[in-house]
Amino acid sequence: MQDKDLDPVAHNRAAWDKYVLEGNEWSTPVSTEAVERARRGDWSVVLIGHEPVDRSWLPTELTGKDVLCLASGGGQQGPILSAAGARVTVFDNSPGQLGQDRTVAARDGLDLRTVLGDMRDLGVFEDATFDVVFHPVSNLFVPELAAVWRECFRVLRPGGTLLSGFLNPDVYLFDHEALDERGELVVVHQLPYSDVTRYSAEERAAKFGADAALEYSHTLTDQIGGQLAAGFVLTGFTEAPHQSNASARYMSGYFATRAVKPG
Repeated sequence: MQDKDLDPVAHNRAAWDKYVLEGNEWSTPVSTEAVERARRGDWSVVLIGHEPVDRSWLPTELTGKDVLCLASGGGQQGPILSAAGARVTVFDNSPGQLGQDRTVAARDGLDLRTVLGDMRDLGVFEDATFDVVFHPVSNLFVPELAAVWRECFRVLRPGGTLLSGFLNPDVYLFDHEALDERGELVVVHQLPYSDVTRYSAEERAAKFGADAALEYSHTLTDQIGGQLAAGFVLTGFTEAPHQSNASARYMSGYFATRAVKPG
């Protein structure tokens, strides 16, 4: 069923631009109050689910640190980290998502840079540019991951940190309609799963809507093993429930890793 003419980058760019207009949860900017609290040192950011990241995963002092918020537009993490003192660049595939970050920056007087692009190609950045790459759950929107990890490793300085969130691949085992509509766990998909290979364009339109973002599951070998293959050393792991998914009653829906580029 593979559609050889389908461009997942272009398709998902349009999908997320539409989500912004619809008020998607991950496209809703933080408040001015949250920005002001971050300026006073009272802040948190989300990597997976709705749980704040363990502050020990980030540098003790963010002031002067160069942070890349990778595939992390929407006016949420980037503005908070900027208000906390970091020099922030938000890189995202969606102009609409990046627009949310620029809106917050203009509203609250933040110095924040936005760059449009595919997370698998960070060629706009030189080697060893950043101290932190903050990469919340988003790599489900690209077909392959090896280039993502290689690029993260390249743009980080020695001793730099990659914080990455991703979906538990087992979430994709289940029939979408049975799970979303009836809360039933009906195993129908073989892993790794892909919207593109599992359904035709007509079937995708009927099940999810023609404008829905394309999703791809990835094995833990690609997620965790891929970071190791790129040269990272893993120093942290955590998990969280997928709170809007019926599978949360049985297993964690999100995983997160902290990885360091050796100095």
